[in-house]
This record gives sequence, structure tokens and C-alpha cells, in this order.
Amino acid sequence: MSKVTLKHAFRTRAIHAGARIDPTTRSSAPPIDMSSTFLLDADSVDRGFEAEAQGGQDAPYIYARWGNPTARMLEARVASLENTEDSLTFASGMAAATGLLLHLLHTGDHLVISDVSYVGVAEFVRVNLPRMGVAVTVVDSANLDELAAAIRPNTRLIYIETPANPILKLTDIAAAAGIAHAAGTVLAVDSTFATPLATRPAELGADFVIHALTKYFCGHGDAMGGAVAGRRAAIEALRVDSGVHLGASLSPFNCWLIMRGIDTLALRMAAHEQNALAIAGFLERHPRVTRVMYPGLASHPQHALARRQMANFSGMLTFQARDAHDLARAMAQHLQVFHYAVSLGHQRSLVVHMDTAELMKTSFKLSSAHEARFRTFAGDGIFRMSVGLEDADDLCADLDQVLGLE
Repeated sequence: MSKVTLKHAFRTRAIHAGARIDPTTRSSAPPIDMSSTFLLDADSVDRGFEAEAQGGQDAPYIYARWGNPTARMLEARVASLENTEDSLTFASGMAAATGLLLHLLHTGDHLVISDVSYVGVAEFVRVNLPRMGVAVTVVDSANLDELAAAIRPNTRLIYIETPANPILKLTDIAAAAGIAHAAGTVLAVDSTFATPLATRPAELGADFVIHALTKYFCGHGDAMGGAVAGRRAAIEALRVDSGVHLGASLSPFNCWLIMRGIDTLALRMAAHEQNALAIAGFLERHPRVTRVMYPGLASHPQHALARRQMANFSGMLTFQARDAHDLARAMAQHLQVFHYAVSLGHQRSLVVHMDTAELMKTSFKLSSAHEARFRTFAGDGIFRMSVGLEDADDLCADLDQVLGLE
């Protein structure tokens, strides 16, 4: 295993943390171990499979669902970048989120969750958790008084996402962690939009950090994956419960692809931010655009919190424009550099229109008060943009030619 430790800089750890040299080939690139099963030694007979599975990063390998050498390399790298003791990988970001929720929440428990989160998570907690006897309270987690007031004696978990997908609303992680711990509960933070280059929630008090590795960690739009990072004992318990029993294992090849992406994470995030700032400025000046939302802009309503909590403002922005549905159709037909598509964090730029009424109908179904707060960020709808690594002038010109179409 790599000798790189937390004393090394982020860019160094992004390349070397968790890596191991194959003792036979001595290849410089990390190996891909595709085996689904592993030979057992004599001591395994006495220890038993469950004891082996709970042994953490140093445990012998038994079966790939419990642990794989390539997955372990990725898990060590994610933990290093988040400055946590360990992490566990999953087949997707959604699997990571649901794996953690199903692990922590049981009949009679109560969940407090931010009113804006990834739509799959929002739908899961609204539909599936109540079927299991878990009570759910949706709050505006940016409003710390509302967050604190929602806690009950049986609150088992507070779950937030910052910046929130899709509207880029922020939550003060350190304050939310203080509220959670004062109430004797735990805090989970989906930090996919931020990445650990911008924000390391565990350093601000979060107990679990969730990532859709599909996005910025991978960076190339060619491998799905997810991860949960946290304290070693908590991750070992999650590995046995969700990793082993739910079976949402991340394939070794996808682990390798995501590690390849992490090699350039720091460089890519600097370029994503630089491009996003340029495009946000261009959009703010365009006569058809009515509002731009980007944490790096002084016009963002939580810019002060963003400056305090984010070392990089990432590549995600939203904007509102007149005749939005006509513009969306024009984008789908006429964009030359941008791809009109969902997802984010790729090297190529992506944009898609999200209608507020449709989101309320299908995914969020917020109360009138929470919908009103959603609309302060999103209006009647937003264009969610993941700014890629292309030339900023080319991206602005591509947007300009469709914004001028009526």
C-alpha cells in the first residue's frame, strides 16, 4: 500500500493514496483485480467468515461483495481525500445514499432531511422509508432554527446536501453538526457537488460523507459509483450491513476508472471553477437571462457561507431565462459544444432545463412554505449547468447562439 499519508498535499494524495504496487509485475499503474473469490488460509477456518468480513481494510479477502483489492484502493483514496478513517464504495451514488439510510434507520426511528436533495433520495425517503415505519421530516436545512426545531427524541439521523442539487442552496455544515450532536444524533452530508477539494464535511463535524463518484471523482462520464466515508468502526458496520447484505458492490473496473479520474481531480476542479466563473459572468450580462445562481458570485444569497465553507466553488451553476421552454428546445436542437443532457461533473459541459412545477409534482412534493423557498432560488424553472473543461470562449459563444434564437 502507498506510503503517502495525510501529511502530504491534496494533489499528491489524489494520485498516490491507497495505491499498491503489484508484487509480481511491479507495474506503476494500479492493478485491476477482477476475481470474485479468494483462496482462504488455515486461520480463516477458526476466525469464520463474518469475523473476516468485519476486519476492515487489513482483513483477508474472501468474496468480492465483502471486499476487493481494487475497491479497497479506491476506498482508501476517498478516505484520505475526505480526511476520514475509512470509506465504503457502492455501485452508484444512489446506492451509497440508500445503503446508509437503510443501515441507520429502523422502524420507529425519525429522519430529518433537507427539503432539496438529489431527486432519487428525495423520492426514496418520501415513499419507501414510511413503508418501513420510519418517520420523515423535511426541513429547510439552511434555516438552522427550523432544523433544530424538527428534532425529536427518536431522531436517528440528519441528512443534508450542500450545495443542494439542483438549486445550489447551501447549508452551514458546522452549525448543522453542532445541532445534531447536541441532540445525540448523527449528521450525514452529501458533498457530491463540492468534492473534497472544496469542502471536507468530516472536518466540520459531519459523521458521514456521501459522494456520487460517478460525477466529479470519475470526471469522464464513463463509470458509475458511490461512496460513504466516516469513522472506521462506523464504516465497518456499514460494510457488513449494507455492503454485504444489500449487494450493491462497485465493479473493480469501475473502481479503476474512478481512481484514474481522481488522479486529475484537483486540476480539473480548478479548471471547472475558472470556466464556471467566466460563464456565470457572461450569463449575468446577457439580456435574455433573468438570474444566475453560482456560489462563487457575490449575487448568490449565501455567498458569504460559500466563501467560508468552500475552497473551490465547483463547476455547477443554474440560470433562469425568458421563454425558458422555447430555449430548452433550441438547446436540444442547436447546441454545438454543450450536450443537452442530465448528470454532471464530466469533462464535457452539460445543460438541462428543470421545470419547478414538474419537480414539485414528481420528486419533491414540498409544502407550500418550502416550495416558496425553493422558488426563491429556482423561480418557475432553472437551467442546471455542469460546466466542463472546454475553452470558456467557445462555451460562451455556444450559449450566445442559442440564447439569441426566438
